[in-house]
Amino acid sequence: MLYYAIVFLVIALVAAVFGFGGIAAGAAGIAKILFFIFLVLFIASLIFGRRR
Repeated sequence: MLYYAIVFLVIALVAAVFGFGGIAAGAAGIAKILFFIFLVLFIASLIFGRRR
């Protein structure tokens, strides 16, 4: 999931450089959502993984 967040971030940066504002904003939004989902799942795996 972190991989996809980085991919969308790179797409957003490339789109911003070439002037595609709407595509850049959409890709950056998707990257942000995926990154936060990754953080939540990572923290949950750290907490619940140590119980065993």
